[in-house]
Amino acid sequence: MSENTAPLDSGDPEASLAEISAQRIGPLRGFMRRRPLLVDTAVVLLYLLLTGPSLAEAALASHWPTLGLLALTGASLFFRRSRPMFVLIVVVLFETVATLLDSSYFGGSAGLWIALYAASTKYAARRMFALTALITALQGLVFVMLGLPSMFTDSPEDQAALAEIGGRTLTITLSLAFLLGTNAAAVAIGAAVRNNRLHEAELDNWAKRVQTLAQVRERTRIAREMHDVVAHSLSVMIALSDGAAVVLKRDPARAGEVLGELSGTGRRALADMRRVIGVLRTGDGASLEPQPAGGSLEEMLAGFQVAGLPLRYTQSGPALPDDATFQLTVHRIIQESLTNVLRYGRNVGAVEVTVHRLRDDVTVRIHDDGTQQEVRRELIGSAQGIRGMKERAALFDGTLRAGPASRGGWSVVAKLKLPHQTRCPGDPAPPQGKQPTPKSQHQGS
Repeated sequence: MSENTAPLDSGDPEASLAEISAQRIGPLRGFMRRRPLLVDTAVVLLYLLLTGPSLAEAALASHWPTLGLLALTGASLFFRRSRPMFVLIVVVLFETVATLLDSSYFGGSAGLWIALYAASTKYAARRMFALTALITALQGLVFVMLGLPSMFTDSPEDQAALAEIGGRTLTITLSLAFLLGTNAAAVAIGAAVRNNRLHEAELDNWAKRVQTLAQVRERTRIAREMHDVVAHSLSVMIALSDGAAVVLKRDPARAGEVLGELSGTGRRALADMRRVIGVLRTGDGASLEPQPAGGSLEEMLAGFQVAGLPLRYTQSGPALPDDATFQLTVHRIIQESLTNVLRYGRNVGAVEVTVHRLRDDVTVRIHDDGTQQEVRRELIGSAQGIRGMKERAALFDGTLRAGPASRGGWSVVAKLKLPHQTRCPGDPAPPQGKQPTPKSQHQGS
C-alpha cells in the first residue's frame, strides 16, 4: 500500500477524515474509488479474458447456449456493487445450467470468485462462509455427476489414468478441497475489505461526533467569555454614565474622570471581544492565550470602585500560581459576581472580595450586604453568569455556591484546587524551600 505523506492544510479546520483516508489509501485505490464505472467495466473485461478459452471453445463447437450464458454471466458482474447477492445467485445458476447443457464445459470459477468477493464486502462473513459451503457442495455434486464421468469414461485407458492419480475418491476429495479453498479465499478477502470499510466508517462517524462536540464546547466557551465581557463592561459603563450625568453640573472635574473611565472601559471591552472572536480565525495574529492576565485584576477592581461599588479586597496566604487559565478563572468569577452586584444589588453598603489560599485549596468569596426587592437575585436575568462560573470552577475540581448569605446580603463562594504541573523525568526536582509566609493585602474604597 502506497503512502502519501503530503501534509494537510493546517488552516482548514473542516478537513474531514475522508480527506485524510484518501491520502492514506494511495493514488491507485483513490482513483478506483473515484471511477467506479471504469472499475466495473474493467472487471467484466477481466472475466471475459479469464474465460476466453471456454468462450472460444463454445463458439467453435457452436454451443451457443453455453456461449450466451457465459456472456450473460460477465454482463451481470457489472452490477455486482448495487446487487451483490442477486449477481451471486445469477452466476451460480448460469454456471450450473451451462455445465448441464454442455458436457464439454466443466464450469469456470472466475465469475464465482468475483461474485463471492463482491457479496462478502456487503454481507457478514458468517453468512457468506455458510453460503460458500452450500455453493461448493453444489459444485461438487455437479462435478461428481457430470464432470468426473466426462473426464474419465469407463474405458480401460481412462480408468488406468484415474488409478494413476490416486483413484476416484482421492480425485473427488482434492477437487472439493480446491473448490472450497478458492471460494473461501475469495470470501475471506471480501470480508477483510468489508471490515476495513466498516472501520473507516466508524472512525469517520467518531470524528464527526468529536468535531460536533468540540464545536458545541467551543461555542459554549465563547458564549461564556462574551457574556462575561459584555455583561461586565456594559454594566460598568451604564453605572459610569449615570454617575457622570449626576455629577456633571456639580463637579465637572469629577465628571471628566468618570467619563475617562467610561471610555477606558469601552476600549478594554472592545479589546477583550476582539481577543475572544480571534479564536474563530487563523493566521490573523490574534492571541489564543487566556486573557486577561497580570495586574488586570487590580485594574478591574478599580473600575468597579469608580463605578460606585464600596469595594474591599483581601488576599491571604501564598500567592496564586502563574497559571494563566487559573488566574483567568479567578478573575472571571470575581468579575461576574461584582457585575451582578452592580446590576441587581439594592442598598449595597459594603462589598467584600476575599481570595484565600491554603496549600492546594483556593477559596474565592464575594459578599455584599445589599437587599433584594420582592424577588431573589438568582431568579433575575438568564442565570448564564452563574452557570458559567460553575463551569469555570469545575475545570479545577472546584465547586461554586451563589445565594443569600446567613448574615444577610448575597454571597458567592468558589472553592478551587490548584493545578498540578507534570514534571518530565529528565527535569530537575523543584527546590525544597520554605513556603512563602502568608500575606494579606487590602484594597478599599
